[in-house]
Amino acid sequence: MPKPIPRRKTKKAVAKRFKVSAKGKILYRGSGRRHLASSKNRKRMRRIGSVKVVDDSDRKKIVESLPFS
Repeated sequence: MPKPIPRRKTKKAVAKRFKVSAKGKILYRGSGRRHLASSKNRKRMRRIGSVKVVDDSDRKKIVESLPFS
């Protein structure tokens, strides 16, 4: 009996946190906005919540986790 071909599966935890743009950039939102916000000023909260682009050093791992995007 032949061995089944291993399927490439999407890592759901990564899929929820990152999005691939139309030009191929990987985008994510900053962490730290959920709670304990009273000690953070408005400028910091805006900066935390903005959309950011993943650095090239981390890009390879994320692309491997998202095979169908």
